[in-house]
Amino acid sequence: MPLYCDTNLLIRLYVNLPESAAALRHLERIRRRSASQIPITWLHQLEINNAFEQLVFLARSGQGMRFTPETAALALAQFDDDLTSGLGLATATLPQGNLVKQARDLSQRHTARHGFRAYAVAHVSSALLLGCDEFWSFDVKAGRLAALEGLKVLPKTPASRS
Repeated sequence: MPLYCDTNLLIRLYVNLPESAAALRHLERIRRRSASQIPITWLHQLEINNAFEQLVFLARSGQGMRFTPETAALALAQFDDDLTSGLGLATATLPQGNLVKQARDLSQRHTARHGFRAYAVAHVSSALLLGCDEFWSFDVKAGRLAALEGLKVLPKTPASRS
């Protein structure tokens, strides 16, 4: 039962956000029942770094919680340590051509009808190519696309319960 987590869920493991407790509970549950690791792609690595820096920007502009450059650096270092140590995370490689082909296919089948963003399409495509059957996200649209593709979506959101 390979598990895929998109970036918006992963950052909640390193930053205290409203859904962080739920993300940690779900991750602990999966760790107890299996030794599988969460695949981390180049997209995760790019987005996680940017997400931490964006939290600094939002804090500086008064739009978010207190989040300093030092906090961002510590969060990124913890993520890097978890990835390097293999503690629940494992680097996953996806051939670019396969990802582009899968993403185009998903986009052509679903985006005109449902309005999915490239973010959701890229993450769901990655999950499918990695052979994952569970998709974890707090992004309702990404979860909806994953469900349309037959993936089990957690945590349950109103859009994924249908």
